[in-house]
Amino acid sequence: MSTTSLSFPVQITVMGSGTSQGVPMIGCDCPVCRSTDPRDHRTRCSLVVATPDTTILIDTPPELRLQALRTGLKHVDAVFLTHAHADHIMGFDDLRRFCDIKKGAMPVYASPVTLASVANVFPYAFDPKNRIPGYVSVDSHPVTDSFTLGGLTITPYTLPHGRFNTYGYLFQRAGEKIFAYMNDCKDIPAPAREAIRDVNVLMIDGLRDEAHPTHLTVGEAMAIGRDVRAKHVYLTHITHQKTHAQRETELPKGVQLAYDGLSFTV
Repeated sequence: MSTTSLSFPVQITVMGSGTSQGVPMIGCDCPVCRSTDPRDHRTRCSLVVATPDTTILIDTPPELRLQALRTGLKHVDAVFLTHAHADHIMGFDDLRRFCDIKKGAMPVYASPVTLASVANVFPYAFDPKNRIPGYVSVDSHPVTDSFTLGGLTITPYTLPHGRFNTYGYLFQRAGEKIFAYMNDCKDIPAPAREAIRDVNVLMIDGLRDEAHPTHLTVGEAMAIGRDVRAKHVYLTHITHQKTHAQRETELPKGVQLAYDGLSFTV
């Protein structure tokens, strides 16, 4: 199917839905960490957005290789980064396999600050002299405004995350706001809220019930979903506070928990 069609499908796959320490947490014997429900096994956050001819990976967490094997991800055309915190970039070297498969450098899109930070951690990946088979190599794409890829218009929005900023991304197809990914943030500022208003699907940071200095609570995330009139809301970056089954019983219609392996078409 060609993306010249205005109605081409966009497949969203949640690779990881957990907070920075993952779930189960090391040394924790709480009911969630001991749960046998696979939806309670939350690896660090990442996401795939795929059109019929372009596959975009958002973030490269420590479990990237395992996530790719679990979901059958065999090809990546481009990588978007939200920010350079360890739980979102420490699987970056696993892009080497995707570079081999595509037989070339991987286009990586992010804010200039994030690209500089990641290049400081993985300097060999950004060095054009190191484009050797078997090693990760990168084509940097610093983005500050809308751009197009795979028939989609993608717009980054700066979100507050404590002393740092992250990028949230809005995906539009032929002018339709089909999907917004707003992860790792304490708020959605007014410009971003207006931009994502009436979006079909909003996936948003919903860490836990108690207030947190750098993340949205479940209640705050749901309030934003109502404010922007998102048709459907998924909460992600989830702690070990409650099981998936327990949390789902508490959520209103139109709001769900994301979980590792969740896949849907918009």
